[in-house]
Amino acid sequence: MDRYTGVMESREIHVAPDRFELSAGEALLVTELSSAIAVCLYDAAEEAGALLHLRCIVKSSKPADMTDTTLATELLLLDRCLQSLREAAPAARDLQARIVVHLPEAPQAQPAYETVLSLVKRFLEDQEVTLLPEDVASGNPRRLRFRPSMGWVHTHA
Repeated sequence: MDRYTGVMESREIHVAPDRFELSAGEALLVTELSSAIAVCLYDAAEEAGALLHLRCIVKSSKPADMTDTTLATELLLLDRCLQSLREAAPAARDLQARIVVHLPEAPQAQPAYETVLSLVKRFLEDQEVTLLPEDVASGNPRRLRFRPSMGWVHTHA
C-alpha cells in the first residue's frame, strides 16, 4: 500500500517469449504477444498463478507442419510451468487456465496454431486444470496483463 496515496501497489513481472513466470499476491504478469500463445494459470483461492508465453512463428509460405521436437519442447515448458506453480502453491486445488492467442496475418499460420492449441488444451485437461474460453485475435500485437490473485486477464492491441 502506498503510504501517500492509499493505493495498493502492484509490481509488474515481464514474461519473455518461451518463458514462464510465477506470481503470488498482487503482482501483475505482463507480456506482449506477437505470433504467440499465452497460458494464464491460476488458483484464485490461493491467489497464485503463472503466465506461460509460447512463441509460434510460422517461417515458410507452405502449409505449416509443427515438428515433434517443437511440440515436445512446448509441452515440456508447460509441464515445468504447472509443476512450478503446484510447488509454489501446494494448497491450490482448483487450477484454471485462460489461453490468449495472437495469430499472424499469414493464412498458413492457422493450422500450426490449432495444433499447438489442441495439444496445450489436452495436456491441461489431463492435469485436471479447468479451461476457460480462449481469446484469439489477429492484427496488431497484443499486450497482456494478468493478475493471478483474481484470475483477471486484460488484453489490448
